[in-house]
Amino acid sequence: MKLARNILLGVAGLVLTGLVYIYVEFVVTRGGTPAIPGDHSVAVLETIELGGVPQWVLIRGHDARKPVLLFLHGGPGMPAMFLAHDFQREMEQDFVMVHWDRRGAGKSFAAAAAGELSVSQTLADTLELTRILKRRFDQERIFLVGHSWGSYLGLLAAREQPSDFHAFIGTGQLAGSQDEVRTSRQAFAIRKEGTAGESDLTEDDLFRLGGELYGETSFWPIIGTGIFAPEYTFSDALNIGPGASSVGQRMQYDLSPRPHEGEVASLEIPVFFLLGRHDFNTPSELAAAYLKRIDSPMKAVLWFEHSAHFPFWEEPVRFHEALRWIDEQVR
Repeated sequence: MKLARNILLGVAGLVLTGLVYIYVEFVVTRGGTPAIPGDHSVAVLETIELGGVPQWVLIRGHDARKPVLLFLHGGPGMPAMFLAHDFQREMEQDFVMVHWDRRGAGKSFAAAAAGELSVSQTLADTLELTRILKRRFDQERIFLVGHSWGSYLGLLAAREQPSDFHAFIGTGQLAGSQDEVRTSRQAFAIRKEGTAGESDLTEDDLFRLGGELYGETSFWPIIGTGIFAPEYTFSDALNIGPGASSVGQRMQYDLSPRPHEGEVASLEIPVFFLLGRHDFNTPSELAAAYLKRIDSPMKAVLWFEHSAHFPFWEEPVRFHEALRWIDEQVR
């Protein structure tokens, strides 16, 4: 009896220790961003009012005098802030990196309750945040990076207010028509499995086949990285999935062009596409062809041979090098 009781007490102690660790690690210590040493560094996680609604923004850089880079996440409600701790630390040496969880996404989950979600309002918020960043860091222009749905938003912003930006940088770039995307994905499925199936490929199918993350078969590597984001509380993490679903369903497409229904034909600033060779969420072959059609003073495709839809996370060193090269070309 005594041995059994000691074993039970030992197990209970381990469980309690585990629960305490989880509570401290995922609740008590979360919701802030680590400081960056240095007289000119910036490391803040704060709400900024955009369109009259508080929304969460993460700003990090070793030198606040470096170029500002605003990263527009995908979805439209799928944040990237919860991955920043894993991929951008070296980038913070050369840029002031800005992540913004838009209305309904991630840490800004509650902001979706402020009214209808529309492309026009999201664009207005983007341009307002851009103006705030320019004033705050005393810079005439900033860099604009758009990932996936954010690449659609970024093109609209660059078209609307080109004088605010050094360049537009698209990654996981939306391009082509729905039929072209479907055809590209089916050809990919045939190469991988010998058949395209009887219906359109789902996002789960694309993950399983490696068309979302190169060399992986599920979303779990991203989730495994994201749960350790210091900026995200346990509640924030729980809101990622519901936020992405809700924003995607509620988004009103009140501007032209709509995704996969027309194109932004020209931009007055340089345009660069950083494309994963194995991306079939937003097929890179369609994005590369689209860039050839864009009228721009400077443009280029930079390929990532070991990436699919998330080059900034799959090949962060290469992504950093690409950003530095772009900076040298346009400033």
